[in-house]
Amino acid sequence: MNTRITAVGLIATALLSITACSSSDDSAKNDAKPKPSATAHDLTQQQKDEIARKAGMPPRPTGETRQQLLDALKQTAPDVVRYEDKAVDAARNQCSAINGEGVKRIDWLAAQRFTYKDVTTTEAQGKQINATLKRIGFCKV
Repeated sequence: MNTRITAVGLIATALLSITACSSSDDSAKNDAKPKPSATAHDLTQQQKDEIARKAGMPPRPTGETRQQLLDALKQTAPDVVRYEDKAVDAARNQCSAINGEGVKRIDWLAAQRFTYKDVTTTEAQGKQINATLKRIGFCKV
């Protein structure tokens, strides 16, 4: 469900790993042990938030904004809010598809993201969820 963030994190890690490589002919430098490169765990919260924003994901809602999101989802597909934290995460992840260019089968993606544990979401419900997320402006980043 966090595939876009995971992909961005892996790409960032790979890029950091590549920049740690050196092609110097200096034998003194080659004898030195390489320093470990930064990983996704080394990123600050601000850096993680910026990566998420670039991936089209809004910040994690809190307080009244979170409750408005949950209420809107409950009106659209009542079962998806049975696990509130999962519903919020699914909504944020779905925004990456809504805000992405050329994303195919967006309703199917919503159905997959909002299916967890004992909650099953249909593609028709996924379409309604997408419409709700757009209508309430949740996915604006």
